Amino acid sequence: MREGLQIKVWDSKELPADWFKRQKADEKAVLEVETSVKAIVNQVKADGDGALVELAMKFDKAELNVRGLRVKPAEIKEAYNKAPPEQVFALKFMKEKVNAYQKQLLTQTDIKTAGDGICVQTVLRPIESVGCYVPGGQAAYPSTLVMTAVPAKVAGVKRIVACSPSDDKGKVNPLVLVAADICGVDEVYRVGGAQAIAALAYGTKTIEPVRKIVGPGSKYVTAAKMLVSNDVAIDMPAGPSEVLVLADECADSRLIAFDMVSQAEHGGDSVAGLITTSEKVALKVQDYLTKITATAERGEKVSESLNKFGFIIICSTMDEAIGLVNQFAAEHLEVMTAQPREVAEKLTAGLILLGPYSPVALSDYGSGTNHVLPTGGFAQSFSGLSALDFMRRVSIVESTKVGLERVKDSIKVMTEAENLPNHYKAIKARFER
Repeated sequence: MREGLQIKVWDSKELPADWFKRQKADEKAVLEVETSVKAIVNQVKADGDGALVELAMKFDKAELNVRGLRVKPAEIKEAYNKAPPEQVFALKFMKEKVNAYQKQLLTQTDIKTAGDGICVQTVLRPIESVGCYVPGGQAAYPSTLVMTAVPAKVAGVKRIVACSPSDDKGKVNPLVLVAADICGVDEVYRVGGAQAIAALAYGTKTIEPVRKIVGPGSKYVTAAKMLVSNDVAIDMPAGPSEVLVLADECADSRLIAFDMVSQAEHGGDSVAGLITTSEKVALKVQDYLTKITATAERGEKVSESLNKFGFIIICSTMDEAIGLVNQFAAEHLEVMTAQPREVAEKLTAGLILLGPYSPVALSDYGSGTNHVLPTGGFAQSFSGLSALDFMRRVSIVESTKVGLERVKDSIKVMTEAENLPNHYKAIKARFER
């Protein structure tokens, strides 16, 4: 291993066996988070609104009162005066892009088969209510509100609730409020962290519980979502953000470095990595990272992230690189190779971006795709958020007498095999007088 100023460069042959754990916190640290979150959830369940006010002061240094937990329409209206017009326009543009993509997605889900007298159809029904968590604290994320609320709106959810932490003066970011208005959110609460997840799951006097909770957040928010998932549905484990770049000798090292820095600025626990078949590209990326971070805005957070969770791995072959990429199963995967589309067919990730003109920032703000994605390797079993996550699939079956008669002998065999004789008697009764 060669140590760089900002990031480690590994030869794949020297790679530790547990590298894919992306330097996750040790078991003791994980247990501490889970213990803390469990205490927060129990406090909210026991004390409701009072707990939300107390915890807002404890974690956000925000002075709130019970009557002011819900953001009033006048405050949302006033937010437009504090948001630059170009930012409002950009939010509306993003909303329309996401809206169009999600509507198109739903057109692909009408499934109906008919034959031999039996008709089977799958229909979609919206979930009754959802809670959208919008992170705050180090930075505001109005785009996350768009990504969570718009698919819910497209799905036809009747009640959409948003929770986002306030600043120390008890104010929610104006652009988040503008986004809530643009996207048709029904209720907005100035509540953040694990306590917001608990309130959405179990309810308080002010906040009615929801059927499903969606949205990314800190390790505490993610732990809270996992904890309450026994009682309310959640979208996925969506914790600290990740980008992984897969590159060969054709890749532009400068662009790779900029993309890694852009991801690292999310916070000190963000993950940015490069897996490449080119030592030249690896070392040039390392040099660019050092130069870019030296003058980057939010440079302290970028450096913290890269030093803790950044990595560059050099592989001998593309097949070896692909194997490591799939083992990591990143939230965002950029493919910068000579034949990116061909390589992409072999890859696993939450979202795959092909070529030098498809950075993560495009998918975050301009492509219409959703940036609420599985992290921590969960891309191996979860998909990114979409309108389908706000739907329930219901199958409708209708058979004629002829159709049922054609399959009754096969049904009889299976009822006998599973020792459920009354199942077949229910079939047989329909052909007896």
